[in-house]
Amino acid sequence: MKALVFHGPEQTSWQDVPDPDIKDAADAVVRVDAVTICGTDLHIIKGDVPEVTPGRILGHEAVGEVMEAGADVRTVRPGDRVLVSCISACGRCRFCRENRYGQCRGGGGWVLGHLIDGTQAEYVRVPFADLSLHPLPHTVDSKDAVLLADIFPTAYEVGVLNGKVQPGDTVVVVGAGPIGLATIATARFFSPGRIIAVDLAESRLAAARAIGADAVAHAEEGPELLVEDLTDGLGADVVVEAVGAPETFQMCTRMVRPGGRVANVGVHGKPAALHLEHLWIKDVTITTGLVDTYSTPLLLQMMAAGRLPSSSLVTHHFELGRMEEAYDVFSRAAGTGAIKVVLGSPQHDALSVPEGP
Repeated sequence: MKALVFHGPEQTSWQDVPDPDIKDAADAVVRVDAVTICGTDLHIIKGDVPEVTPGRILGHEAVGEVMEAGADVRTVRPGDRVLVSCISACGRCRFCRENRYGQCRGGGGWVLGHLIDGTQAEYVRVPFADLSLHPLPHTVDSKDAVLLADIFPTAYEVGVLNGKVQPGDTVVVVGAGPIGLATIATARFFSPGRIIAVDLAESRLAAARAIGADAVAHAEEGPELLVEDLTDGLGADVVVEAVGAPETFQMCTRMVRPGGRVANVGVHGKPAALHLEHLWIKDVTITTGLVDTYSTPLLLQMMAAGRLPSSSLVTHHFELGRMEEAYDVFSRAAGTGAIKVVLGSPQHDALSVPEGP
């Protein structure tokens, strides 16, 4: 089969690799019909995630068809169309029993495209299939469903729920990429009083407005002053960091009100300064986290009911063999306007609109 293989920082190739096999009775092999690229994949290629070693197939988000299931798999069977979650869960360790699947100590957690071969391939082996695959209803299109593999549960759990968004809150989302936009969409479940989006790209600020932001601010044009003006000098109740850079994290801590909450979602590859000399007296709560995906069934129900604006996040479509081109478009989002790219085979219902440029 073909797959995107990581060979070291700034080195990847779409190449022939062996087909995956069942290695454990809890495994399933899935044919990939729709797959996407995550900002975390870009961090890996930059060398920010040293645990990813040369030779690894990248990717941790997909929709496909079960081709083979191990003897212990009970919830899916060959022929089922499924969502491949970015998080695998053994279901037995302490953290899995607490629904904290991202911290699984039984061989799961974020392993696909990280510690084992991932989804940016024609086929993928999925461990712990009973908890790591979600059967999909026919009413949910593959190119929409693939957004439930990572960005929607990440935004909802690590941003909105960790940030404890409440009715009437002023919420600032720093970074209007896929995660930031999904944060805006899911924060609206809780009727915040105002959502403000901050980004460098005008195209992403426009997307933020379209998906529900009440105000937007260019990151280099005084977003902190805007937040101060809109909150009578108090600051925001919740600030979500959705970039993963020292500068944006520090910006978030400057925009939060006393007693407010900063929810860090971004993947950081460099140290960020924590100015406790200013924060210690403000009763500020700062949360971090890796998605657990316990909310995926709920979000799938919301998508099936038409309550998630998923299609508006997908800006580019490619056939699977154009993986390297798709990476190039996604990595130059400021110039290409890319928000989320989806790749797949038209005959498998992954694509229904023209391909990207």
